[in-house]
Amino acid sequence: MTNVIKYQGYTARIEFDAEDEVFVGHVLGIADRISFHGESVAELTDAFHVAVDHYLEDCRATGREPLKPASGRVLLRIPPEVHAAASIAAQASGKSLNQWAADAIARAAGENGSHPGH
Repeated sequence: MTNVIKYQGYTARIEFDAEDEVFVGHVLGIADRISFHGESVAELTDAFHVAVDHYLEDCRATGREPLKPASGRVLLRIPPEVHAAASIAAQASGKSLNQWAADAIARAAGENGSHPGH
């Protein structure tokens, strides 16, 4: 069972609060705190959409840039032997190391397809 839902590029983790008998969601990957709740899946989904829409509208109204979960830039420190093996694997597959790594990370994260521009 997946405990996440997505909307407008934002992902939320869902938990069940047995004490209050309600689903609770928290948006992941941004410093701003966005949470919501609902008693049913439909109510929870609607609350998530309202929370994200409210966040984006509040950012527009106050003139600040909404935080995004990721910029698309990652700096990794890996052992030299792993770096060498990855470089060889990338060359063998006819890809740049960046594209090869992006594809490997996407597969590991459960995303489908390659990502353009890498």
